[in-house]
Amino acid sequence: MKWLLLLGLVALSECLVRIPLMKRKSLRDRLREEGKLRDYLKTYKEKAASLYSQTEDAVVSYKPMFNHLDLSYFGLITIGTPPQKFYVQFDTGSSNLWVPSVFCNTSAACFNHNKFNPASSSTFKSSTTSSALYYGSGSLTGVLGYDTVQVGSVVVTDQVFTLAYTEAEVFENQPFGGMLGLAYPNVSGDGTTPVFDNMWKQSLIPDDLFSVYLSSDGDGGSMLILGGTDPSFYYGNIYWVPVSKEKYWQIAMESITMNGNIIACDGGCQAVVDTGTSLIAGPPSGVLNIHNAIGATLDWNGEYRVPCYSIDYLPDIYFIINGKPFNVPASAYINQDSCTSNFQETPSNVDQVWILGDVFIRGYYTVYDRANNNVGFATSV
Repeated sequence: MKWLLLLGLVALSECLVRIPLMKRKSLRDRLREEGKLRDYLKTYKEKAASLYSQTEDAVVSYKPMFNHLDLSYFGLITIGTPPQKFYVQFDTGSSNLWVPSVFCNTSAACFNHNKFNPASSSTFKSSTTSSALYYGSGSLTGVLGYDTVQVGSVVVTDQVFTLAYTEAEVFENQPFGGMLGLAYPNVSGDGTTPVFDNMWKQSLIPDDLFSVYLSSDGDGGSMLILGGTDPSFYYGNIYWVPVSKEKYWQIAMESITMNGNIIACDGGCQAVVDTGTSLIAGPPSGVLNIHNAIGATLDWNGEYRVPCYSIDYLPDIYFIINGKPFNVPASAYINQDSCTSNFQETPSNVDQVWILGDVFIRGYYTVYDRANNNVGFATSV
């Protein structure tokens, strides 16, 4: 699924960084142990809500997101006049906006979610251009249309989007009914202009960047910040990494290490920083090396599993990016409920690209800087 694999993987075949001398608990862990984490995140959710109500042009906009079982992050947007509501996944691994439409009458996925009705919007502009979007595990078809789209406090006019006519079965039981892509425009399946690009072109945000804070709290705390950053969600400084390819948010990575030894990405590799992928995905050989290093074995269900007691003793895994080590602890790379690995293989016919999905991003407040073509990382609260 897309939330487990990067959008269009088949098409890819074309922080302040912590460097601890000893292991120490993060602020998030300390607050959780003290029973204060929910109140801490609630403070900033309330702060976001006050900023969310701003309607002036060119202000930083806060868009709260929901966390669905640590598998996907989604939030509410509106399309049309009067506004029609849709929950969409915010995905830095794709560039298109799509939602189900009232013309979708044969796909079960459309009946489980709100459907856009163009006849009910006074600002809708139709087209005869068909649309087909292909994901790693499914596809959808429809037609392009134009309307007003609101994300947070940002109101984009004449935004192109796909009104889905058919959807793959894989979308049926998802908590969101559409997707809003935040990658570069040349990844757009229809050659259309992404929502974020129009925000900047229409002078609706102060800076040509957005940032993401992903919380493990399912009730709230996660945030998409359009046009700026917020130090409330991280501590230390932001460490900047240049984008190596302006399609997906792709960066160069030198190696992946554990206990000072290289266990994957030996000699360097490429990585995509993708909010739309749940796990950390990589080439089969590299992922197998990691599973061997952590002592994970394949179970009857086809998943790699470790003894549950080992989670407390397994060392951090480090991703060396632009000369800096970014650590991911065992509590993140092992699912603590099932004791299964949060590393996943990408298809063998795909280029040797790693996908740093939500498992990685939850540890690092991430900034996507289009103005300077950089990705920024800082340690999350």
